Amino acid sequence: MILRHAERLAEMARAAGMPFLFKSSYDKANRTSRGSFRGPGLDEGLRILEKAQHEAGVAVLTDVHTVEEARTAGEVIDVLQIPAFLCRQTDLLEAVAKTGRCVNVKKGQFLAPDDMPYIIDKVTGSGGTRLMLTERGTTFGYHRLVVDYTGLVQMAGYGWPVVFDATHSVQSPGGASGRTGGDRQMAPFLAYAAAAVGVDGLFVEVHESPDQAPSDGPNMLTLDELPAMLAKFCDLRRIGSGNIV
Repeated sequence: MILRHAERLAEMARAAGMPFLFKSSYDKANRTSRGSFRGPGLDEGLRILEKAQHEAGVAVLTDVHTVEEARTAGEVIDVLQIPAFLCRQTDLLEAVAKTGRCVNVKKGQFLAPDDMPYIIDKVTGSGGTRLMLTERGTTFGYHRLVVDYTGLVQMAGYGWPVVFDATHSVQSPGGASGRTGGDRQMAPFLAYAAAAVGVDGLFVEVHESPDQAPSDGPNMLTLDELPAMLAKFCDLRRIGSGNIV
């Protein structure tokens, strides 16, 4: 299934004229419920992702949760991602920087944009030279996230690429009886607004059958609806590219 998705998504990205990173997680370590699906684990997950690199010809991105995972994943993975809930963990940020890999930091749902320079300093101060900052919504109230688009502009001013995560931003954390809910129909609209602002990249979760996905299904888009969304995003991005300085 990983190879099938990686190949189709790479095709769609090429058709849209977009650079592409394939993201998948070997472990979803911050599930709402103890009984929620997590994944195949570090060793098997890295084996699968490495196979996707070679057979589908894609660069891959995955989450890391500990210093030890960062070191191991850093031998295989192209971009190491810091999950939002771990974005202030100094040892972890320093560890991913020291791998020499590109680092993507998800801004915590609990942080303001002007908290990010301290996180940037932890990465760059440990030798990191390639960094992306990803907005994924801010906690608003019980089971609700909101997106502050002025924050995208503010974070761009820190000098690193800013990515917008459209599908995590429509999540309802813990809002589905011990599982994360969401509203996938809203994700394209949030993405279009981010494109108009002029973000550098788009993070979007997709699945061939979201309602059967073991994790995050309610906020995932279907594969079939992605090409039209990417085309519109790119059109708006061309208009908005001068908006972020």
